Amino acid sequence: MAARTTKARRGKKKVLVLVPFPMSGEHLDLRIAQSKTLDFGPDIEFHYKPVKWAGTNFVGPYDYVIGDFTMLEAGLSAQEDGFDAVCIDTMSDSGVAALRAVLDIPVIGPGRATILTALLLGDKFGMLVMWDRWLGLYKKVMDELGVWHKYAGFQSIATPPDRFSLLGGEERVVFPKLLKAGERLVKENKADVIILGSTSMHQARDFLAANLPVPVISPGPLSYGVAQ
Repeated sequence: MAARTTKARRGKKKVLVLVPFPMSGEHLDLRIAQSKTLDFGPDIEFHYKPVKWAGTNFVGPYDYVIGDFTMLEAGLSAQEDGFDAVCIDTMSDSGVAALRAVLDIPVIGPGRATILTALLLGDKFGMLVMWDRWLGLYKKVMDELGVWHKYAGFQSIATPPDRFSLLGGEERVVFPKLLKAGERLVKENKADVIILGSTSMHQARDFLAANLPVPVISPGPLSYGVAQ
């Protein structure tokens, strides 16, 4: 599937964002919206390329292996195609290690980048997640980084995510649940930085940041900032 481009112009640095599920149209536009949440200036553009196939919803080792393989396949030609960096659009950091082994351009996984950024902002970070079955994704990254002593824990709203529509149309229901869970992370878990547990949760970031007393990190835009 061809990559979709946001306002492409000659002379700009190009970042390839690999989307972990096959999608197009309005569903892909919801992913593209992440690059519009911050002002990255006139000298960088983001191109979004979905993988050709995927597992279910990154809920176990089978999905993890498929994610690594499909991300590798989607990003393998990034450097040859003229991209200056690659960002992975999933907190699983799928394919990061493999792509770094074959490309000479930066390959940025939001899982690792977000956790390390959280440690710059506070002492203990917590994960705000849609459902508990995502916890294996974070365990993998935290094992690699060795940061369990800085992990305050997680709070979940026990709501299976919609990987295509994201949070669209569910704001009145989902946002208050996320806010209450975020408040528990601060009060009960003692987190002084909150990480949204998925790039698919980016639509809730501004609402949560305005209503919680600690920094709230949205992993997708954070990874774009690292690329910049």
